[in-house]
Amino acid sequence: MSNMKKTVVNVLTGFLGVGKTTALRHLIAHRPREEKWAIIVNEFGEIGIDGAVLDDGELPVAEISGGCLCCVAGPQLTVTVATLLRRERPDRLIIEASGLAHAAGLIDELRAEPLGNALTVGAVITLVDPRQFANNDYFRQPLYRDQVMIADVLLATKCDLADAPTLAAYREKAAALFPPKALIAEIAAGAADPAWLDAAVQVKPRYRPAVRPGESPGWQSQGWTFAADAEFSGEALTDLFDRLPQMVSGLVRAKGVFRVLDTWLWLNWTDGHWAANQVAWRRDSRFELIASDIDAAALEAAIQACVLPPQPSTTV
Repeated sequence: MSNMKKTVVNVLTGFLGVGKTTALRHLIAHRPREEKWAIIVNEFGEIGIDGAVLDDGELPVAEISGGCLCCVAGPQLTVTVATLLRRERPDRLIIEASGLAHAAGLIDELRAEPLGNALTVGAVITLVDPRQFANNDYFRQPLYRDQVMIADVLLATKCDLADAPTLAAYREKAAALFPPKALIAEIAAGAADPAWLDAAVQVKPRYRPAVRPGESPGWQSQGWTFAADAEFSGEALTDLFDRLPQMVSGLVRAKGVFRVLDTWLWLNWTDGHWAANQVAWRRDSRFELIASDIDAAALEAAIQACVLPPQPSTTV
């Protein structure tokens, strides 16, 4: 074991809706062709969406769904990583952590035995929205502070939505972080540079925020899956995603992968806006959202109403 080359593992973290999956898709598309990569996605809910979005048929992608709020997913992480390393023997493993996962706990698990025997922990990349970063209310949340402090590379996304004073406040606050980051940058459309994965790992304090048993931020998730041959109406999905903020109290995030005619679309709602992109996923359609209060029956009826009736078969 000691003579085997270790796999470099990078953790990609950041709060809900900050654009982690978009950045990871960009990294995958621009990865060095001589490097063999594998991906693990840790989702908050039970229905994995991000894994579906990232699966391009070339890279091995594994999912850990239902990650708890105070850690990652316990024994499931060890089993998933060990299986992926044994089967694929990648040069680099990238873990996209749930927006609700404490990154410090995840890093501790990756460094400890038995995973630490096979892994070298590389740069941790944290994505932040400058509007949240400049708001001290976010820094008072242990989870958010954890994600920022554990970062070696700090990347600001959604800069086009921030005004000049907010961006100036972000830059000043980011530059003053101690210990200093190996890299601080601003990206558009998820355009993270794969070279940043090899940034220097900073010496920094690591801690597990105190989370009392049963403590919850008040969020819940709900998800649905549909057979691969189920077809959805693009117009109905557009209407549904437009109406979601009025339908769901305290909506934080909504995303899904749907078969629409002859293509598959990833729909992603965050921060009052949503967008659609084509993806290579073909296994099934799925939908998930995170909110403070979810009427599961009403939502299921709404999403079912977007499914087109089966077309009658024709015989020759």
